[in-house]
Amino acid sequence: MAIPRLEELARRYAAAAVQAERNGDRDEAITNYKRAVEALRKILELDPRTEFAKIYVNAIKHYTERIKQLEDLREPVAVGSSGGDIDVDELILKEKPNVSFNDIVGLEHAKEALKRAVIYAVKYPHLYGKIGWPQGILLFGPSGCGKTMLAAATANAIEGVVFYVSAADIMSKWLGESEKKIAKLFESAREYAERGVPALIFIDEVDDLFGVFSSEVGGEVRVRNQFLDEMDGLKNKHKKLHLYVLAATNKPHKLDKAFIRRFPVRIYIPPPNHAARKQLFEHYVREWEIEVDSTVDFDELARLTEGYSASDIVHVIREAYYKAVSELIDLIEKGSMDPRSKPRPLSMEDFLSTLRRVKPSLSKEQVRIAEKWNAEHGTVI
Repeated sequence: MAIPRLEELARRYAAAAVQAERNGDRDEAITNYKRAVEALRKILELDPRTEFAKIYVNAIKHYTERIKQLEDLREPVAVGSSGGDIDVDELILKEKPNVSFNDIVGLEHAKEALKRAVIYAVKYPHLYGKIGWPQGILLFGPSGCGKTMLAAATANAIEGVVFYVSAADIMSKWLGESEKKIAKLFESAREYAERGVPALIFIDEVDDLFGVFSSEVGGEVRVRNQFLDEMDGLKNKHKKLHLYVLAATNKPHKLDKAFIRRFPVRIYIPPPNHAARKQLFEHYVREWEIEVDSTVDFDELARLTEGYSASDIVHVIREAYYKAVSELIDLIEKGSMDPRSKPRPLSMEDFLSTLRRVKPSLSKEQVRIAEKWNAEHGTVI
């Protein structure tokens, strides 16, 4: 199964698990968390060197812990306290993904906006005077187009502490515990910022946590209100802390209006255009040291991949390369090639045959909705 498809499945299963918890359906939540873990493990099996390996491992850990909590739970809802201290340090990324802005093809508007909002504010705080800097940044757009990579590059650039948060990390079986965890998360981040260590809270798939649902219950409203209160607390005019909340979503239209107002910088991350698709092919062929022959036309490949996400194009390149590797392995197994041989250069036909099998993961409706929301709410052009 294609990696972009597995990534999308993992997101859907995790979202379904959180929704099942909202509905009090413990068994359904467990089933979907297990499916999300299975999809993430399959990604790591197919591509163990992915730049997001650490994030996927972190997600697997949290989903597995949540499965255990739900399996140990005897009642769908418990009132009171779990009886232990809330440890938000477990949300800190101990080792950040090795991603820089130079590794991200295109998206210059987004990179520049993140530099102005976060990186330059950390480097040159005196230039921001009494105005200060924005502390809420929302990245939105179709899946697989670079939101997580941008967040990882921003985290690396500020050399601070990064809290990686998903809905499964926050939603708790104990009524009142989720709000406490939100409060503790911001308290911990403020403590770092007050010591001069920039703190970044990255909330992935934020609509799963702070979206508005027809079936939501009082606990979810309290969690959302707690978060909004914490965001308002960042506006203390007497303390200009380097504490930033960077959120990402594929479904900005699901977000609460009050939530949106707390994120003055809203950056649309669109699918790659023709020039960016060509750059993606050229960049990864060069980055991964893949040999190609004279028949390969990157401009034509960019034309043929209209509607593909950046993640889709990366997968096309991998699959084309794996095809040449498989051919070489067959020859090695038959004893007709030296095991130390390298795969042959890729041809245009290798890419064309791969494109016949690997279809885009994006739908036109996804893109249409994102573009409409950007026209109404986006703040970065």
